[in-house]
Amino acid sequence: MASVNLVYFAWVRERIGRGEETLELPDSVVTAGDLLAHLKTLGEEYETALEHENVIRVAINQEHVDHDETITGAREIALFPPMTGG
Repeated sequence: MASVNLVYFAWVRERIGRGEETLELPDSVVTAGDLLAHLKTLGEEYETALEHENVIRVAINQEHVDHDETITGAREIALFPPMTGG
């Protein structure tokens, strides 16, 4: 198991109900996509926040990554919805 600091932004944060947390991840969680799937098993608030996981953006150590990117060795993983122009 690996421990990782997760940071949530915008409506992802609002739906989960917290801005950040540290979680122990099972060894089966290897990619950003695996992480999203795992988080959805943690409760209704996660399931609601991540129900359209294909639109959730992921940043590992402040760099945007695709969902098939490995999270091994990540210190911080941020999850946020698509950005809109402004």
